[in-house]
Amino acid sequence: MANAPQPVWRLVWPVLVEQLLGLAVGFTDKWLAGNLLEGAEPLAAVGLVAYCLSFLPALFAVPAVAVTALVARSVGGGDFAAARRAVAQSLSVAGLLVFGILGGVATVGPAILGGMGLAGGSTALAGRYMAIVVPVLPAMIFLHVGVAALRGAGDMRAGFVSMTVVNMVNAGASFALAVGLAGLPRLGWEGLAWGTAAGYVLGAACVAWFLFHPRAELRPRRVDWRPDLGWLRRILRVGLPAGADAVGNAACHLAFLSIVNRLGDVAAAAHAVAITIESLAFLPGSAFMVAAATLAGQALGAGDPRRAKRSVWQAAWACLGLMTVAGLCFVLAADPLAGWFVGGGQRSDVAPLAARLVRIVACAQPPLAILMVFSGAVRGAGATRVPMLVNFMGLLLLRLPLALWLARESVLLPGGITIAGLGLSVVGAWYAMAADLTFRGAAMLVIFLRGRWARVSV
Repeated sequence: MANAPQPVWRLVWPVLVEQLLGLAVGFTDKWLAGNLLEGAEPLAAVGLVAYCLSFLPALFAVPAVAVTALVARSVGGGDFAAARRAVAQSLSVAGLLVFGILGGVATVGPAILGGMGLAGGSTALAGRYMAIVVPVLPAMIFLHVGVAALRGAGDMRAGFVSMTVVNMVNAGASFALAVGLAGLPRLGWEGLAWGTAAGYVLGAACVAWFLFHPRAELRPRRVDWRPDLGWLRRILRVGLPAGADAVGNAACHLAFLSIVNRLGDVAAAAHAVAITIESLAFLPGSAFMVAAATLAGQALGAGDPRRAKRSVWQAAWACLGLMTVAGLCFVLAADPLAGWFVGGGQRSDVAPLAARLVRIVACAQPPLAILMVFSGAVRGAGATRVPMLVNFMGLLLLRLPLALWLARESVLLPGGITIAGLGLSVVGAWYAMAADLTFRGAAMLVIFLRGRWARVSV
């Protein structure tokens, strides 16, 4: 039945496993860069590449966030005709969007990479990687919007299968092509990029099957593809704030990375390793965030705000428990994890620094859990402006200025005024990150408790 509530764990586990496989890809890339490729440059470059790849889906957020909210509301109300129309119109918006993104990447992409503060060798490696991956951008956007639609309908398994294909092909092909396994050419650094591109193409093919096979409930009819200004306005009303949020969030993270990169290759490499380790705790947050969006949207579509709030609280408590345990594990296991990534004694200066960063962010795991789950719920309800404002306040007013002051010996302010900084290097930047996550988690908790998000109409 369309209105029947779905258990939280049934929505969570496919996304959690999918995220775990995605993490394995990041582990594979960083392990290969740290153990098979010489020097600190590949390890620093792979950190920049990871940020760039996480930035690209932010450009797809307008149709992706909108289709999740609109499909969830429609399915929750039992209106599959509206759900199909939402899928078709969102994919049409995505198709138009991809042309603008490709033009923008071709025009300003090299300048952005060059402005990120890495040394020339690391920047050149990142540029070679992105030159291979960017041409498969249409497959990426179709994949993300299609999976978002399936998740809005509560079909986590289809998204799980598609993303599993992406991640397994990515990890397997990257490893095989980097080392020349089974007679394949040994491409080294470029092998990582070709593996990523292959994964996205095959994953997009899986999404096409799940959306368009003859018995698919979300398969759009021919009439659904006709341009519809009413649906376009709905997509833009829900999606534009989410798109501004995602792009602004990603841009702020790139600015944060540029602060770290200017501290040297050792700081950049330690940051890249620590971010990958910290993503272990990020997994349950991502899974419960997706579940909260689906649960909130479907319950509100069925006219049951009490069920929406109750379901989101169940997701929040479970996520809080898991991420708190993960934070405790970070405190205990930071050193061996960091040592594994950098190849034992090959880079003795990177591993201890990365372990220290992991211990700093361990303290911020509980507020990060709250931030992710409640942000997902509010977006799933269609109230996308609120998370955007919270993120901008935390990143622009707290994380970035605090990171500059804590990390550098001196900070140049507008007007030519210079103030003394604390000079804590990358450790100071991570203190700023932990403070920002704590602030935003507390802000989203207050917003969720006030309850206005449940009265938003899409």
